[in-house]
Amino acid sequence: MNVYLIATCDTKGAEANFLGQELSRQGMNVRIVDVGCLGECTIDAHISRDEVFEAAGTSVLELTQQNNRALAVDAAARGVRAIVLQAFVAGELDGVISLGGGAGTMIGTSAMRALPLGVPKVMISTMAAGQVRPYVGDKDILMLNSVVDISGLNRISRPILRNGAGAMAGMVRVRQESNATPDEGADRPLIAASMFGVTTPCVEAARTILEEAGYEVLVFHATGIGGQTMEALIHEGLLAGVLDITTTELADEHVGGTLSAGPQRLRGAASKGVPQVVSVGATDMVNFAARDTVPAVFGERQLYTHNEQVTLMRTTPTECSAIGRMIGERVAESTGPAAILLPGRGVSALDAEGQPFDDPLARKQLFEAVQSNRGSVPCSIIDAHINDPDFARAAAQALLSLI
Repeated sequence: MNVYLIATCDTKGAEANFLGQELSRQGMNVRIVDVGCLGECTIDAHISRDEVFEAAGTSVLELTQQNNRALAVDAAARGVRAIVLQAFVAGELDGVISLGGGAGTMIGTSAMRALPLGVPKVMISTMAAGQVRPYVGDKDILMLNSVVDISGLNRISRPILRNGAGAMAGMVRVRQESNATPDEGADRPLIAASMFGVTTPCVEAARTILEEAGYEVLVFHATGIGGQTMEALIHEGLLAGVLDITTTELADEHVGGTLSAGPQRLRGAASKGVPQVVSVGATDMVNFAARDTVPAVFGERQLYTHNEQVTLMRTTPTECSAIGRMIGERVAESTGPAAILLPGRGVSALDAEGQPFDDPLARKQLFEAVQSNRGSVPCSIIDAHINDPDFARAAAQALLSLI
């Protein structure tokens, strides 16, 4: 069971050595990769920094002469990413663990993001208690908060490093055991679906229908990274179809909320020719964190406190028109089978009769913009709320007819 341990072995040598010993004690064959540059390596590394920077197309000498930390960090990330990926392809890597601060976390997670889902990945980091999206991306990286800085061994750092080693060893063993047992349903074709709390009844009902038809459904939470991950899987060619019920991330992209999935959202299935059914779930809202984080420019807007950490803002008719145009235009680019379904009685649990975001004019603007920009893609308005069983059934059956 081969575990690659990535560390700057000049400044974090003692900590890397301790972590390596703990991994060995757990039965792991440890390969320490030194990604340091400016100081001297203080331990015996299995893969030297010279090899790392050579894999990045440069050298330690060149980077030392440049004396530019940013360039060194970037080169280390490129080099270790190439080494780790090569080891995985050769069947010589079962997991990756790393430890570090800002630079070390960037280097370590860069290598981890190059690996497929399911390969154990643990990052012990001073950054783990903050915004980790830039480090995790769309991969299954376990971020373990180091609590204290990774600078020497002490009564706090030792048990945390030990726990990190235990987590890695446990994941590697579980993965090996599971690989020895056929995964139930592994032969079923995959469908991806997008969901939010306010569209859950729809997606859950549709998922049941699709599973009964012989498909395995992967549900992605439309929180920005969820949409990015779904798009990445589409591009990897893993999906037989997409049930894109919840396109709320486009509202955040357009208005400036916190859950944008970026400009490639709703483009993957269109470009790859994957059958897709698209709706407008939760486009009635833009997401922010706690209420006091909502930008002052939105101070007079209609806000809804979902919980103490999530504040929702109702999209205006004008914004809905722009969002509808984005949806229509992106689906119109489809090179494979596609259809659009619009829920006539509301696009989320909050956009229903008697609910805070009920706004017939906004829905009208949204629907008209979708219809005007959809090209030749079929578009139907279903006389139901998005969470009504009739709408879920129509969406699932529409996708089955396209696959």
